[in-house]
Amino acid sequence: MLSDIEIAQRAEMLHIRDIAAKTGIVEDDLEYYGKYKAKLSSEAIKKAEKNENGKLILVTAINPTPAGEGKTTVTIGLGDAMTRMGKKTFIALREPSLGPVMGVKGGAAGGGYAQIVPMEDINLHFTGDMHAITAANNLLSAMIDNHIQKGNLLNIDVTNIVWKRCLDMNDRALRNVVIGMGGKINGIPRQDSFMITVASEVMAILCLANDVEDLKKRLGDIIVAYKYTGEPVYAKDIKAEGAMAALLKDAIKPNIVQTLEHTPCFVHGGPFANIAHGCNSVQATKLAVKLGDYAITEAGFGADLGAEKFMDIKCRMSGLRPDAVVIVATVKALKYNGGVAKDDLKEENLDALSKGIVNLEKHIENMQRFGTPVVVALNRFATDTDRELKTVIDRCGAYGVKCALCEVFAKGGEGGIELAEYVVDAIANKPATYTPVYDVESTIEDKVKAIVTKIYGGNGVVFSNKAKKEIKKLAELGLDKKPVCIAKTQYSLSDNPALLGRPQDFDVEIKTIRISNGAGFIVAEAGDIMTMPGLPKVPAAENIDINSDGIISGLF
Repeated sequence: MLSDIEIAQRAEMLHIRDIAAKTGIVEDDLEYYGKYKAKLSSEAIKKAEKNENGKLILVTAINPTPAGEGKTTVTIGLGDAMTRMGKKTFIALREPSLGPVMGVKGGAAGGGYAQIVPMEDINLHFTGDMHAITAANNLLSAMIDNHIQKGNLLNIDVTNIVWKRCLDMNDRALRNVVIGMGGKINGIPRQDSFMITVASEVMAILCLANDVEDLKKRLGDIIVAYKYTGEPVYAKDIKAEGAMAALLKDAIKPNIVQTLEHTPCFVHGGPFANIAHGCNSVQATKLAVKLGDYAITEAGFGADLGAEKFMDIKCRMSGLRPDAVVIVATVKALKYNGGVAKDDLKEENLDALSKGIVNLEKHIENMQRFGTPVVVALNRFATDTDRELKTVIDRCGAYGVKCALCEVFAKGGEGGIELAEYVVDAIANKPATYTPVYDVESTIEDKVKAIVTKIYGGNGVVFSNKAKKEIKKLAELGLDKKPVCIAKTQYSLSDNPALLGRPQDFDVEIKTIRISNGAGFIVAEAGDIMTMPGLPKVPAAENIDINSDGIISGLF
Protein backbone atom coordinates (compact mmCIF):
# COMPACT_ATOMS: atom_id res chain seq x y z
CA MET A 1 0.00 0.00 0.00
CA LEU A 2 1.41 3.37 -1.02
CA SER A 3 1.82 6.16 1.53
CA ASP A 4 0.19 9.56 0.98
CA ILE A 5 3.43 11.14 -0.15
CA GLU A 6 4.17 8.26 -2.55
CA ILE A 7 0.74 8.66 -4.13
CA ALA A 8 1.30 12.39 -4.45
CA GLN A 9 4.77 11.97 -5.94
CA ARG A 10 3.43 9.61 -8.61
CA ALA A 11 0.66 12.00 -9.63
CA GLU A 12 0.61 13.42 -13.15
CA MET A 13 0.00 17.08 -12.50
CA LEU A 14 -1.16 19.52 -15.13
CA HIS A 15 0.56 22.89 -15.53
CA ILE A 16 -1.22 25.32 -13.24
CA ARG A 17 -2.15 27.54 -16.22
CA ASP A 18 -4.28 24.65 -17.54
CA ILE A 19 -5.99 24.21 -14.17
CA ALA A 20 -6.71 27.94 -13.99
CA ALA A 21 -8.01 27.98 -17.57
CA LYS A 22 -10.83 25.61 -16.54
CA THR A 23 -12.28 28.41 -14.46
CA GLY A 24 -11.72 31.21 -16.94
CA ILE A 25 -8.50 32.56 -15.42
CA VAL A 26 -6.08 33.63 -18.15
CA GLU A 27 -2.32 33.11 -17.94
CA ASP A 28 -1.57 36.83 -17.62
CA ASP A 29 -3.50 36.86 -14.34
CA LEU A 30 -1.28 34.19 -12.76
CA GLU A 31 1.92 34.80 -10.81
CA TYR A 32 3.83 31.52 -11.08
CA TYR A 33 5.67 29.77 -8.26
CA GLY A 34 7.02 27.01 -10.48
CA LYS A 35 4.86 24.88 -12.81
CA TYR A 36 2.24 23.68 -10.35
CA LYS A 37 1.35 26.54 -8.07
CA ALA A 38 0.57 30.20 -8.59
CA LYS A 39 -0.96 33.27 -7.03
CA LEU A 40 -3.84 35.20 -8.54
CA SER A 41 -3.12 38.78 -9.49
CA SER A 42 -5.24 41.66 -8.22
CA GLU A 43 -6.61 42.02 -11.75
CA ALA A 44 -7.89 38.44 -11.72
CA ILE A 45 -9.71 39.07 -8.46
CA LYS A 46 -11.40 42.18 -9.87
CA LYS A 47 -12.50 40.31 -13.00
CA ALA A 48 -13.97 37.43 -11.01
CA GLU A 49 -16.02 39.77 -8.83
CA LYS A 50 -18.29 40.40 -11.84
CA ASN A 51 -19.35 36.73 -11.99
CA GLU A 52 -22.55 35.33 -10.51
CA ASN A 53 -22.24 33.49 -7.20
CA GLY A 54 -22.17 29.70 -7.14
CA LYS A 55 -23.31 27.54 -4.23
CA LEU A 56 -21.15 27.39 -1.11
CA ILE A 57 -20.63 24.12 0.78
CA LEU A 58 -19.02 24.12 4.23
CA VAL A 59 -17.30 20.93 5.42
CA THR A 60 -16.88 20.43 9.16
CA ALA A 61 -16.67 17.43 11.51
CA ILE A 62 -17.34 15.88 14.88
CA ASN A 63 -14.82 16.58 17.64
CA PRO A 64 -11.45 15.15 16.58
CA THR A 65 -10.10 11.96 18.16
CA PRO A 66 -6.86 9.97 17.89
CA ALA A 67 -8.76 7.68 15.51
CA GLY A 68 -8.89 10.42 12.87
CA GLU A 69 -11.84 11.81 10.91
CA GLY A 70 -10.44 12.97 7.55
CA LYS A 71 -12.19 16.31 7.09
CA THR A 72 -9.71 17.71 4.57
CA THR A 73 -9.62 14.40 2.72
CA VAL A 74 -13.41 14.41 2.43
CA THR A 75 -13.43 18.05 1.31
CA ILE A 76 -11.01 17.26 -1.51
CA GLY A 77 -12.77 14.00 -2.41
CA LEU A 78 -16.14 15.75 -2.52
CA GLY A 79 -14.69 18.34 -4.89
CA ASP A 80 -13.34 15.62 -7.17
CA ALA A 81 -16.65 13.75 -7.05
CA MET A 82 -18.57 16.85 -8.11
CA THR A 83 -16.07 17.43 -10.91
CA ARG A 84 -16.69 13.83 -12.08
CA MET A 85 -20.41 14.62 -12.11
CA GLY A 86 -19.77 17.47 -14.53
CA LYS A 87 -20.15 20.24 -11.95
CA LYS A 88 -17.84 23.23 -12.23
CA THR A 89 -16.23 23.00 -8.81
CA PHE A 90 -13.67 25.01 -6.87
CA ILE A 91 -12.19 24.02 -3.49
CA ALA A 92 -10.89 26.50 -0.89
CA LEU A 93 -8.67 25.24 1.95
CA ARG A 94 -6.32 26.57 4.61
CA GLU A 95 -2.54 26.42 4.38
CA PRO A 96 -0.80 23.89 6.65
CA SER A 97 1.24 25.24 9.55
CA LEU A 98 4.76 23.92 10.04
CA GLY A 99 3.90 23.39 13.71
CA PRO A 100 1.53 20.43 13.21
CA VAL A 101 3.44 19.23 10.13
CA MET A 102 6.61 18.84 12.21
CA GLY A 103 4.73 17.97 15.38
CA VAL A 104 1.81 15.56 15.17
CA LYS A 105 0.23 15.32 11.73
CA GLY A 106 3.21 15.10 9.38
CA GLY A 107 1.13 16.57 6.56
CA ALA A 108 -2.14 18.42 5.99
CA ALA A 109 -3.04 18.22 2.30
CA GLY A 110 -5.61 15.41 2.38
CA GLY A 111 -4.83 11.74 2.18
CA GLY A 112 -4.79 8.66 -0.01
CA TYR A 113 -6.32 9.40 -3.42
CA ALA A 114 -7.99 12.60 -2.22
CA GLN A 115 -5.08 15.03 -1.99
CA ILE A 116 -3.99 18.42 -3.23
CA VAL A 117 -0.62 18.64 -4.95
CA PRO A 118 2.29 19.40 -5.00
CA MET A 119 1.88 17.92 -1.53
CA GLU A 120 5.45 18.50 -0.30
CA ASP A 121 5.45 22.16 -1.35
CA ILE A 122 2.07 22.82 0.25
CA ASN A 123 3.23 21.31 3.55
CA LEU A 124 6.70 22.90 3.55
CA HIS A 125 6.86 26.69 3.08
CA PHE A 126 4.50 26.68 0.04
CA THR A 127 4.59 30.23 -1.38
CA GLY A 128 6.03 31.83 1.74
CA ASP A 129 2.78 33.26 3.12
CA MET A 130 3.42 31.99 6.66
CA HIS A 131 6.87 33.55 6.72
CA ALA A 132 5.52 36.88 5.48
CA ILE A 133 2.92 36.87 8.25
CA THR A 134 5.60 36.00 10.82
CA ALA A 135 7.81 38.83 9.53
CA ALA A 136 5.00 41.40 9.62
CA ASN A 137 3.99 40.36 13.13
CA ASN A 138 7.56 40.55 14.45
CA LEU A 139 8.28 43.84 12.67
CA LEU A 140 5.52 45.36 14.79
CA SER A 141 7.08 43.84 17.93
CA ALA A 142 10.48 45.27 17.02
CA MET A 143 9.01 48.72 16.38
CA ILE A 144 7.18 48.71 19.72
CA ASP A 145 10.35 47.89 21.65
CA ASN A 146 12.36 50.36 19.59
CA HIS A 147 9.84 53.11 20.33
CA ILE A 148 10.10 52.44 24.05
CA GLN A 149 13.89 52.29 24.02
CA LYS A 150 14.12 55.55 22.02
CA GLY A 151 12.17 57.66 24.49
CA ASN A 152 8.62 56.24 24.66
CA LEU A 153 6.86 59.36 23.39
CA LEU A 154 3.53 57.47 23.42
CA ASN A 155 3.86 56.87 27.18
CA ILE A 156 3.45 53.09 26.75
CA ASP A 157 3.13 51.13 29.99
CA VAL A 158 5.86 48.50 29.54
CA THR A 159 3.98 46.18 31.92
CA ASN A 160 0.88 46.34 29.71
CA ILE A 161 2.11 45.46 26.23
CA VAL A 162 -0.37 42.96 24.78
CA TRP A 163 1.25 42.34 21.39
CA LYS A 164 3.15 39.03 21.19
CA ARG A 165 5.87 37.80 18.91
CA CYS A 166 5.18 34.70 16.79
CA LEU A 167 6.84 31.74 15.12
CA ASP A 168 5.34 29.10 12.81
CA MET A 169 6.62 26.19 14.85
CA ASN A 170 5.62 24.35 18.02
CA ASP A 171 8.13 25.67 20.55
CA ARG A 172 6.90 25.57 24.14
CA ALA A 173 10.16 27.11 25.44
CA LEU A 174 9.09 30.43 23.88
CA ARG A 175 5.71 30.64 25.63
CA ASN A 176 7.18 32.97 28.26
CA VAL A 177 10.48 34.81 27.75
CA VAL A 178 12.38 37.83 29.04
CA ILE A 179 13.74 40.21 26.40
CA GLY A 180 15.98 43.27 26.43
CA MET A 181 18.66 41.75 28.63
CA GLY A 182 22.32 42.82 28.42
CA GLY A 183 22.21 46.55 29.03
CA LYS A 184 20.44 49.64 27.69
CA ILE A 185 21.77 49.18 24.16
CA ASN A 186 19.72 45.97 23.88
CA GLY A 187 16.41 47.55 24.86
CA ILE A 188 14.24 47.73 27.98
CA PRO A 189 14.02 44.40 29.86
CA ARG A 190 10.47 43.07 30.05
CA GLN A 191 8.53 39.84 30.00
CA ASP A 192 7.24 38.78 26.58
CA SER A 193 5.82 35.67 24.94
CA PHE A 194 5.42 33.95 21.57
CA MET A 195 2.37 32.44 19.94
CA ILE A 196 2.31 30.22 16.87
CA THR A 197 1.96 32.23 13.65
CA VAL A 198 -1.39 30.71 12.73
CA ALA A 199 -2.84 32.06 16.00
CA SER A 200 -1.53 35.59 15.45
CA GLU A 201 -3.83 38.50 14.78
CA VAL A 202 -1.93 39.22 11.57
CA MET A 203 -3.02 35.80 10.28
CA ALA A 204 -6.64 36.53 11.21
CA ILE A 205 -6.44 39.95 9.55
CA LEU A 206 -5.00 38.50 6.33
CA CYS A 207 -7.83 35.97 6.22
CA LEU A 208 -10.60 38.50 6.86
CA ALA A 209 -9.32 41.41 4.73
CA ASN A 210 -11.11 42.13 1.44
CA ASP A 211 -8.16 43.84 -0.27
CA VAL A 212 -4.88 45.65 0.41
CA GLU A 213 -6.57 48.84 1.64
CA ASP A 214 -8.73 46.87 4.06
CA LEU A 215 -5.64 44.92 5.13
CA LYS A 216 -3.70 48.10 5.87
CA LYS A 217 -6.58 49.64 7.84
CA ARG A 218 -7.01 46.49 9.92
CA LEU A 219 -3.27 46.31 10.62
CA GLY A 220 -3.34 49.91 11.81
CA ASP A 221 -6.26 49.14 14.14
CA ILE A 222 -4.33 46.46 16.06
CA ILE A 223 -4.15 47.33 19.77
CA VAL A 224 -0.55 46.66 20.81
CA ALA A 225 -0.39 48.10 24.33
CA TYR A 226 -1.95 50.50 26.80
CA LYS A 227 -0.62 53.82 28.06
CA TYR A 228 -0.09 54.58 31.75
CA THR A 229 -3.38 56.50 31.47
CA GLY A 230 -5.17 53.34 30.30
CA GLU A 231 -5.70 54.49 26.73
CA PRO A 232 -5.00 51.93 23.97
CA VAL A 233 -1.97 52.24 21.71
CA TYR A 234 -2.56 51.16 18.11
CA ALA A 235 -0.16 49.87 15.48
CA LYS A 236 -0.92 53.04 13.49
CA ASP A 237 0.40 55.07 16.46
CA ILE A 238 3.69 53.19 16.02
CA LYS A 239 3.43 53.92 12.25
CA ALA A 240 3.90 50.24 11.45
CA GLU A 241 0.89 49.43 9.25
CA GLY A 242 2.39 50.54 5.94
CA ALA A 243 5.54 48.44 6.25
CA MET A 244 3.53 45.48 7.57
CA ALA A 245 1.20 45.66 4.58
CA ALA A 246 4.20 45.89 2.25
CA LEU A 247 5.55 42.65 3.72
CA LEU A 248 2.15 41.06 3.05
CA LYS A 249 1.68 42.36 -0.51
CA ASP A 250 2.08 38.89 -2.03
CA ALA A 251 0.78 36.89 0.92
CA ILE A 252 -2.67 38.47 0.56
CA LYS A 253 -3.05 36.99 -2.94
CA PRO A 254 -4.76 33.56 -3.00
CA ASN A 255 -2.71 30.52 -4.07
CA ILE A 256 -4.10 28.12 -6.66
CA VAL A 257 -3.12 24.43 -6.88
CA GLN A 258 -4.88 21.23 -8.00
CA THR A 259 -6.16 17.93 -6.66
CA LEU A 260 -4.90 14.57 -7.87
CA GLU A 261 -7.87 14.62 -10.26
CA HIS A 262 -7.13 18.20 -11.42
CA THR A 263 -9.94 20.01 -9.62
CA PRO A 264 -8.79 23.60 -8.95
CA CYS A 265 -8.17 24.52 -5.33
CA PHE A 266 -7.30 27.70 -3.47
CA VAL A 267 -5.02 27.18 -0.46
CA HIS A 268 -4.79 30.45 1.42
CA GLY A 269 -4.46 31.43 5.06
CA GLY A 270 -4.27 29.04 7.96
CA PRO A 271 -5.68 30.17 11.33
CA PHE A 272 -6.13 27.39 13.90
CA ALA A 273 -9.74 26.80 14.93
CA ASN A 274 -9.02 26.00 18.56
CA ILE A 275 -7.11 29.25 19.23
CA ALA A 276 -8.18 31.40 16.26
CA HIS A 277 -11.16 31.52 13.87
CA GLY A 278 -10.16 28.47 11.82
CA CYS A 279 -11.20 29.45 8.28
CA ASN A 280 -9.29 30.11 5.07
CA SER A 281 -9.24 33.63 3.63
CA VAL A 282 -12.39 35.54 2.76
CA GLN A 283 -10.80 36.46 -0.58
CA ALA A 284 -10.19 32.81 -1.52
CA THR A 285 -13.68 31.68 -0.49
CA LYS A 286 -15.37 34.54 -2.33
CA LEU A 287 -13.30 33.80 -5.43
CA ALA A 288 -14.16 30.10 -5.27
CA VAL A 289 -17.86 31.04 -5.14
CA LYS A 290 -17.41 33.35 -8.16
CA LEU A 291 -15.33 30.89 -10.21
CA GLY A 292 -17.26 27.68 -9.56
CA ASP A 293 -20.89 26.65 -9.74
CA TYR A 294 -20.09 24.89 -6.47
CA ALA A 295 -17.45 26.08 -3.99
CA ILE A 296 -16.34 23.74 -1.21
CA THR A 297 -14.52 25.02 1.84
CA GLU A 298 -13.77 23.68 5.31
CA ALA A 299 -13.53 25.00 8.85
CA GLY A 300 -11.07 23.57 11.35
CA PHE A 301 -11.65 20.91 14.02
CA GLY A 302 -15.19 20.10 15.17
CA ALA A 303 -18.29 22.08 14.24
CA ASP A 304 -18.29 23.61 17.73
CA LEU A 305 -15.08 25.46 16.81
CA GLY A 306 -14.39 26.14 13.12
CA ALA A 307 -17.96 25.94 11.83
CA GLU A 308 -19.39 28.10 14.64
CA LYS A 309 -16.70 30.71 13.94
CA PHE A 310 -17.33 30.44 10.20
CA MET A 311 -20.99 31.23 10.82
CA ASP A 312 -20.68 33.81 13.57
CA ILE A 313 -17.48 35.59 12.51
CA LYS A 314 -16.59 34.98 8.85
CA CYS A 315 -20.16 35.10 7.55
CA ARG A 316 -20.95 38.31 9.46
CA MET A 317 -17.87 40.08 8.09
CA SER A 318 -17.93 38.80 4.51
CA GLY A 319 -21.58 38.37 3.61
CA LEU A 320 -20.87 34.73 2.69
CA ARG A 321 -23.66 32.24 3.41
CA PRO A 322 -23.27 28.45 3.10
CA ASP A 323 -25.93 26.62 1.11
CA ALA A 324 -25.16 23.28 2.77
CA VAL A 325 -23.00 21.85 5.54
CA VAL A 326 -21.23 18.47 5.45
CA ILE A 327 -20.32 16.93 8.81
CA VAL A 328 -17.56 14.32 8.65
CA ALA A 329 -17.63 11.38 11.06
CA THR A 330 -16.18 7.88 11.35
CA VAL A 331 -17.41 4.79 13.14
CA LYS A 332 -14.04 4.57 14.93
CA ALA A 333 -14.24 8.13 16.23
CA LEU A 334 -17.82 7.68 17.40
CA LYS A 335 -16.86 4.50 19.28
CA TYR A 336 -13.98 6.40 20.86
CA ASN A 337 -16.50 9.01 22.01
CA GLY A 338 -18.47 6.10 23.45
CA GLY A 339 -15.57 5.04 25.67
CA VAL A 340 -13.64 2.50 23.57
CA ALA A 341 -9.84 2.61 23.91
CA LYS A 342 -7.89 3.49 20.76
CA ASP A 343 -6.37 -0.01 20.49
CA ASP A 344 -9.83 -1.65 20.54
CA LEU A 345 -11.57 0.47 17.90
CA LYS A 346 -11.32 -2.19 15.18
CA GLU A 347 -13.70 -4.47 17.07
CA GLU A 348 -17.45 -4.17 16.52
CA ASN A 349 -19.09 -2.46 19.48
CA LEU A 350 -22.65 -1.31 18.87
CA ASP A 351 -23.20 -0.24 22.48
CA ALA A 352 -20.22 2.12 22.46
CA LEU A 353 -21.22 3.38 19.02
CA SER A 354 -24.70 4.24 20.30
CA LYS A 355 -23.21 6.06 23.26
CA GLY A 356 -20.69 7.99 21.18
CA ILE A 357 -22.98 8.94 18.33
CA VAL A 358 -24.50 11.63 20.53
CA ASN A 359 -21.45 13.75 19.64
CA LEU A 360 -22.46 13.65 15.98
CA GLU A 361 -26.08 14.34 16.86
CA LYS A 362 -25.14 17.49 18.77
CA HIS A 363 -23.15 18.80 15.82
CA ILE A 364 -26.10 18.08 13.50
CA GLU A 365 -28.39 20.04 15.84
CA ASN A 366 -25.93 22.93 15.93
CA MET A 367 -25.61 23.24 12.17
CA GLN A 368 -29.38 22.98 11.73
CA ARG A 369 -29.70 25.77 14.29
CA PHE A 370 -27.91 28.08 11.86
CA GLY A 371 -30.58 27.31 9.25
CA THR A 372 -28.42 25.30 6.86
CA PRO A 373 -29.24 21.86 5.38
CA VAL A 374 -26.90 19.14 6.66
CA VAL A 375 -25.43 16.00 5.09
CA VAL A 376 -23.23 13.56 7.03
CA ALA A 377 -20.16 12.05 5.38
CA LEU A 378 -19.34 8.74 7.08
CA ASN A 379 -15.70 8.21 6.22
CA ARG A 380 -15.51 4.44 5.76
CA PHE A 381 -12.76 2.19 7.11
CA ALA A 382 -12.16 -1.49 6.28
CA THR A 383 -12.87 -2.49 9.89
CA ASP A 384 -16.35 -0.93 9.94
CA THR A 385 -19.07 -3.56 10.04
CA ASP A 386 -22.36 -3.40 8.18
CA ARG A 387 -24.28 -3.23 11.47
CA GLU A 388 -22.18 -0.30 12.66
CA LEU A 389 -22.61 1.59 9.40
CA LYS A 390 -26.36 0.98 9.44
CA THR A 391 -26.58 2.26 13.03
CA VAL A 392 -25.05 5.59 12.05
CA ILE A 393 -27.11 5.93 8.87
CA ASP A 394 -30.34 5.18 10.76
CA ARG A 395 -29.57 7.64 13.57
CA CYS A 396 -28.86 10.36 11.02
CA GLY A 397 -32.14 9.56 9.31
CA ALA A 398 -33.94 10.15 12.59
CA TYR A 399 -32.63 13.72 12.44
CA GLY A 400 -33.86 14.13 8.87
CA VAL A 401 -30.28 14.01 7.59
CA LYS A 402 -28.86 11.83 4.81
CA CYS A 403 -25.64 9.97 5.61
CA ALA A 404 -23.34 8.99 2.73
CA LEU A 405 -20.68 6.30 2.95
CA CYS A 406 -17.51 8.00 1.84
CA GLU A 407 -14.51 6.15 0.38
CA VAL A 408 -12.52 8.99 -1.15
CA PHE A 409 -9.27 8.01 0.62
CA ALA A 410 -9.17 4.72 -1.29
CA LYS A 411 -11.05 5.65 -4.45
CA GLY A 412 -10.67 9.41 -4.92
CA GLY A 413 -13.63 11.23 -6.42
CA GLU A 414 -15.32 7.96 -7.36
CA GLY A 415 -15.67 7.19 -3.65
CA GLY A 416 -17.52 10.45 -3.01
CA ILE A 417 -20.26 10.30 -5.66
CA GLU A 418 -23.01 9.36 -3.20
CA LEU A 419 -21.99 12.21 -0.90
CA ALA A 420 -21.91 14.65 -3.82
CA GLU A 421 -25.37 13.57 -4.96
CA TYR A 422 -26.78 14.04 -1.46
CA VAL A 423 -25.22 17.51 -1.18
CA VAL A 424 -26.51 18.66 -4.56
CA ASP A 425 -29.96 17.34 -3.64
CA ALA A 426 -29.91 19.10 -0.24
CA ILE A 427 -29.01 22.42 -1.87
CA ALA A 428 -31.72 22.04 -4.50
CA ASN A 429 -34.50 21.03 -2.11
CA LYS A 430 -33.74 22.73 1.22
CA PRO A 431 -33.05 26.46 0.81
CA ALA A 432 -30.64 27.68 3.49
CA THR A 433 -31.31 30.53 5.86
CA TYR A 434 -28.79 32.23 8.13
CA THR A 435 -29.40 32.59 11.86
CA PRO A 436 -26.37 33.54 13.97
CA VAL A 437 -26.13 32.22 17.52
CA TYR A 438 -26.04 35.66 19.14
CA ASP A 439 -26.69 39.35 18.56
CA VAL A 440 -23.31 41.03 18.07
CA GLU A 441 -24.63 44.11 19.92
CA SER A 442 -25.21 42.17 23.15
CA THR A 443 -22.68 42.11 25.99
CA ILE A 444 -19.51 40.03 25.85
CA GLU A 445 -20.83 37.90 28.71
CA ASP A 446 -24.09 37.19 26.87
CA LYS A 447 -22.32 36.34 23.59
CA VAL A 448 -19.99 33.87 25.29
CA LYS A 449 -22.90 32.37 27.23
CA ALA A 450 -24.92 31.95 24.02
CA ILE A 451 -22.13 29.93 22.41
CA VAL A 452 -21.58 27.82 25.55
CA THR A 453 -25.24 27.01 26.12
CA LYS A 454 -26.49 26.74 22.55
CA ILE A 455 -23.47 25.22 20.77
CA TYR A 456 -21.49 23.39 23.47
CA GLY A 457 -24.54 22.35 25.50
CA GLY A 458 -23.16 23.71 28.77
CA ASN A 459 -25.03 25.18 31.72
CA GLY A 460 -23.22 28.49 31.78
CA VAL A 461 -19.95 30.38 32.02
CA VAL A 462 -17.59 31.15 34.89
CA PHE A 463 -15.48 34.25 34.23
CA SER A 464 -12.22 34.68 36.13
CA ASN A 465 -11.62 37.97 37.94
CA LYS A 466 -9.04 38.79 35.28
CA ALA A 467 -11.57 38.16 32.51
CA LYS A 468 -14.16 40.32 34.26
CA LYS A 469 -11.71 43.24 34.45
CA GLU A 470 -10.87 42.85 30.76
CA ILE A 471 -14.55 42.76 29.81
CA LYS A 472 -15.15 45.95 31.79
CA LYS A 473 -12.19 47.66 30.10
CA LEU A 474 -13.38 46.74 26.59
CA ALA A 475 -16.89 47.96 27.38
CA GLU A 476 -15.51 51.28 28.64
CA LEU A 477 -13.47 51.66 25.44
CA GLY A 478 -16.51 50.87 23.29
CA LEU A 479 -14.84 47.77 21.85
CA ASP A 480 -17.31 45.17 23.11
CA LYS A 481 -19.74 45.11 20.17
CA LYS A 482 -17.81 42.58 18.12
CA PRO A 483 -18.15 38.83 17.43
CA VAL A 484 -16.56 36.45 19.93
CA CYS A 485 -13.90 33.85 19.10
CA ILE A 486 -13.67 31.25 21.87
CA ALA A 487 -10.30 29.52 22.18
CA LYS A 488 -10.76 26.10 23.76
CA THR A 489 -9.82 22.45 23.45
CA GLN A 490 -10.87 20.79 20.20
CA TYR A 491 -11.32 17.36 21.78
CA SER A 492 -14.55 18.04 23.64
CA LEU A 493 -17.69 20.12 23.33
CA SER A 494 -16.72 21.40 26.77
CA ASP A 495 -13.46 23.05 27.88
CA ASN A 496 -12.29 19.75 29.39
CA PRO A 497 -10.66 17.45 26.80
CA ALA A 498 -11.52 14.38 28.89
CA LEU A 499 -15.29 14.92 28.53
CA LEU A 500 -16.13 13.03 25.35
CA GLY A 501 -19.44 12.35 23.63
CA ARG A 502 -22.07 14.92 24.56
CA PRO A 503 -21.16 16.25 28.01
CA GLN A 504 -23.93 17.36 30.34
CA ASP A 505 -24.11 19.70 33.36
CA PHE A 506 -20.84 21.55 32.84
CA ASP A 507 -19.73 25.16 32.99
CA VAL A 508 -17.03 26.66 30.79
CA GLU A 509 -14.32 28.66 32.55
CA ILE A 510 -13.14 31.77 30.72
CA LYS A 511 -9.72 32.72 32.06
CA THR A 512 -8.77 35.56 29.74
CA ILE A 513 -10.49 38.03 27.41
CA ARG A 514 -8.47 39.91 24.81
CA ILE A 515 -9.29 42.06 21.81
CA SER A 516 -8.16 41.34 18.26
CA ASN A 517 -9.26 44.79 17.18
CA GLY A 518 -7.75 44.70 13.69
CA ALA A 519 -9.30 41.32 12.98
CA GLY A 520 -12.57 42.61 14.39
CA PHE A 521 -13.33 40.07 17.10
CA ILE A 522 -12.93 39.39 20.82
CA VAL A 523 -11.01 36.31 21.94
CA ALA A 524 -12.18 34.42 25.04
CA GLU A 525 -9.66 31.84 26.22
CA ALA A 526 -11.25 28.86 27.95
CA GLY A 527 -9.71 26.13 30.10
CA ASP A 528 -6.03 25.41 29.63
CA ILE A 529 -5.74 26.38 25.96
CA MET A 530 -2.24 27.25 24.75
CA THR A 531 -1.53 29.78 21.98
CA MET A 532 1.93 28.22 21.45
CA PRO A 533 1.65 24.41 21.18
CA GLY A 534 4.50 22.06 22.07
CA LEU A 535 5.99 19.10 20.24
CA PRO A 536 4.93 15.55 21.21
CA LYS A 537 7.32 12.98 22.66
CA VAL A 538 8.03 11.67 19.15
CA PRO A 539 7.63 14.60 16.70
CA ALA A 540 6.67 13.87 13.11
CA ALA A 541 9.87 15.73 12.17
CA GLU A 542 11.89 12.68 13.27
CA ASN A 543 10.49 10.75 10.29
CA ILE A 544 10.80 13.48 7.66
CA ASP A 545 13.85 13.23 5.41
CA ILE A 546 15.21 14.09 1.96
CA ASN A 547 17.56 12.06 -0.24
CA SER A 548 20.35 13.13 -2.59
CA ASP A 549 17.85 13.44 -5.46
CA GLY A 550 15.75 15.91 -3.50
CA ILE A 551 12.93 13.43 -2.88
CA ILE A 552 11.19 14.07 0.46
CA SER A 553 9.83 11.24 2.60
CA GLY A 554 7.95 11.02 5.89
CA LEU A 555 5.14 13.51 5.19
CA PHE A 556 2.64 10.66 5.77
